[in-house]
Amino acid sequence: MTTKWFKAKNYGWGWYPATWHGWVVTLVFVLLIIFSSYRVEANSHFVSDSLLNIIPQNVLLVMLLIAICYKKGERPEWRWRGKRIKF
Repeated sequence: MTTKWFKAKNYGWGWYPATWHGWVVTLVFVLLIIFSSYRVEANSHFVSDSLLNIIPQNVLLVMLLIAICYKKGERPEWRWRGKRIKF
């Protein structure tokens, strides 16, 4: 049996790193976001140029992270474990 790199959150929807593999993926993701932002900013002359180039790259990186979390993590679902909601 393979170990899940990401565990489903107890409240809400999403994942968090559960093993060192998950932490490495998360760290690489953060470094790629920072690197791509600096690279785009260095080549842009206007704020609109920066935004038009940074947003698609960051969306692509987020989609890649979500795909890795789906592949290597638990099945995500909206959760409210142990919490009673009164209306």
